[in-house]
Amino acid sequence: MKAKASSGEGRFAYEGLDRVIHEHARLSILTCLITNPKPLTFGDLKQLCSLTDGNLSRHLTVLEEAKMVQIVKGHDRNRPQTVCKITPSGRKRYLEYLSTLEQVVKDAAKVSKDESESTLLRSLTPSEA
Repeated sequence: MKAKASSGEGRFAYEGLDRVIHEHARLSILTCLITNPKPLTFGDLKQLCSLTDGNLSRHLTVLEEAKMVQIVKGHDRNRPQTVCKITPSGRKRYLEYLSTLEQVVKDAAKVSKDESESTLLRSLTPSEA
C-alpha cells in the first residue's frame, strides 16, 4: 500500500487506504492487537472494541481470511478460549495504512491552513497612506 499517488493516479486517490482495515470495527481490532504485545482473548477484544460477539466474530473472520490476524482456539481451565494476535503481514499492512492516513491528515491540514490564511487576508482592509 502506498502513501503517495504515482503519476498515473489522482493526487488524492489514497489507494493505500486498505478496505479491509478501513472499516472502523476492524481498525479498532487491529489497533488493539498492535498496541498490546501479547495476544488478546476474544473477551478482551470484545470489551476494548465495544463489539457484540457476532460483530467481533465476523470482523475477525474477515481479518483472518486476509491473513492479518491469527486466531487460536483452545481451552483454559477446561473452558473454551479464543486468542487473537496480529500477524507479521497484518502489522505491515496496518503500518502502511497508517502511513497513507497520515498523508490524508497532512493534506487536509494544509488545505485548512491555506483556507485560514485566505480568510484572514480577505478580512484585512488596505491601509490608506
